[in-house]
Amino acid sequence: MSDWSMWLLAAGVLVVLELLTGTFYLLMIAIGLAAGAAAAFACASGPLQTVIAAVVGVLATGLLYRSKYGRHTGVDAAVDPNVNMDIGQTVSVPAWQDGVARVMYRGALWDVELAPGATPLAAPGLYTIREVRGSRLIVGA
Repeated sequence: MSDWSMWLLAAGVLVVLELLTGTFYLLMIAIGLAAGAAAAFACASGPLQTVIAAVVGVLATGLLYRSKYGRHTGVDAAVDPNVNMDIGQTVSVPAWQDGVARVMYRGALWDVELAPGATPLAAPGLYTIREVRGSRLIVGA
């Protein structure tokens, strides 16, 4: 087998592994291996092929890391309305006792607590759920 076909075979293996794992980083390394194949096809020497593959792979990986696709957003599920359907819903609080209350919500009793920065003098009424911590609803006005 020629050099360029070995580089492309290695790139293909990495593409298959990327499909199995779901990470784009292996795809970036596969792009580097494809650049090594292009260098081999252009009759570059073995060490130059390796350097080209390494440089392109590292640059592609660095660019991916700096993009919005390379970083984990780290959104907490307790405050993400896309994860928890209760966030943004309203509950009726009949009475507060030291900043805590018990309410009936979705057919069950829940502990309700005021969100930090909410009005310290809590009055009965409708409140919006801001966060869910276990069986405790954190609400704001």
